[in-house]
Amino acid sequence: MLNRIDLRGGVRDPRRLLPRAQLDVSVAVERIRPLVEAVRDHGYPAIREASERFDGVCPPVLRVPAEAITEAEGTLDPDVRAALLESISRARRVHADQRRTDHTTQVVPGGTVTERWVPVDRVGLYVPGGLAMYPSTVVMNVVPAQVAGVRSLVVVSPPQLDNGGLPDARVLAACALLGVDEVYAVGGAQAVAMLAYGSAVDAGGTLHCAPVDMITGPGNIWVTAAKRLLRGVVGIDAEAGPTEIAVLADDTADPAHVAADLISQAEHDPLAASVLVTPSVELADAVDRELARQVPATKHAERVGTALGGQQSGIVLVDDLADGLRVVDAYAAEHLEIQTRDARDWALRVRNAGAIFVGPWAPVSLGDYCAGSNHVLPTGGCARHSSGLSVQSFLRGVHLVEYTREALRDVAPHVVTLATVEDLPAHGQAVAVRFAGEAS
Repeated sequence: MLNRIDLRGGVRDPRRLLPRAQLDVSVAVERIRPLVEAVRDHGYPAIREASERFDGVCPPVLRVPAEAITEAEGTLDPDVRAALLESISRARRVHADQRRTDHTTQVVPGGTVTERWVPVDRVGLYVPGGLAMYPSTVVMNVVPAQVAGVRSLVVVSPPQLDNGGLPDARVLAACALLGVDEVYAVGGAQAVAMLAYGSAVDAGGTLHCAPVDMITGPGNIWVTAAKRLLRGVVGIDAEAGPTEIAVLADDTADPAHVAADLISQAEHDPLAASVLVTPSVELADAVDRELARQVPATKHAERVGTALGGQQSGIVLVDDLADGLRVVDAYAAEHLEIQTRDARDWALRVRNAGAIFVGPWAPVSLGDYCAGSNHVLPTGGCARHSSGLSVQSFLRGVHLVEYTREALRDVAPHVVTLATVEDLPAHGQAVAVRFAGEAS
């Protein structure tokens, strides 16, 4: 079922040969630019029109009433409630250890630099609501923001026809469990634009969303395009593309496990990427047989089959695990599983991955929900330079510089010299003027 790419014999740079979804976000940016500008210029009417056109829903008021959020929590299935609470508890435990502390460095006697960690003031959290509903994404976005100390959190999620134009009830319930009461029934590029620019009053005169300082959370290509367009107007976490999994496995891996894990990511989206990297042709053949058996039995078989058969998915054959390591580092997967002998040793050698799942008992699905790790991760090879969402994502390092008169006098000649070299004499004068009249 999966395409095969044979890299045995060695390839210096495999990046161009590896399976990858072909998305032109720049084209999508131009498609959504008029919509984003309409939201900027007209606020609520533009959002309403876009929601009606794309979601088939025309919400009279964008903000979800507080009683609807409370009701969603009250009607939540007990098992779902227990699972969400466990996910929240584990995520809080992990993210609490990511807190940063201020640190003061004494550069010279009388001269210090303190690095303060200041949370972003107001954050907009995007929760998708297309092919699947994601209450877990509420957890993954809200928990690190709360741990970081963000003062104001707002969640946006697409309106659902089957929930009276409100976001999915389970998404609302997750917001309630986390104490988030500012939620808007808006999705797509219009939601990102609303978060960035705020929205004006609605027909009833109700003031809607105030602008945020930062937007986080995954979404489709239109959400990604809006993020790219509005970067700079507002901070963004990343341009998240279709989800992806890579599995580095040898002949000790269970093909049923590997196939199930590839399927689990493929069910997200027809563009989802599932990649197996292995030196074992026997394992590759066995995984193909397992896929042929398991795919027809899965609920979203058509979507899964499209994703697995697409150019973004495949089996990559390598000479040995060392070559496999080079391939997965080049691929820089959002999710990377290591199913090999000495799996932890190989995992510790990986340089590029959003998150690494070690051994047969740590599937990506665990990380999606209840490992305690965060599932908002870099895609499309961005793990080569970017990290997943964390407490750090919501913090800004601010330097506090404190020098005494004596400490400044001591370094003044060096400042003046460097200012002169760069032909910025006023920089030097700003220091020299403080000591004017003093004997040299």
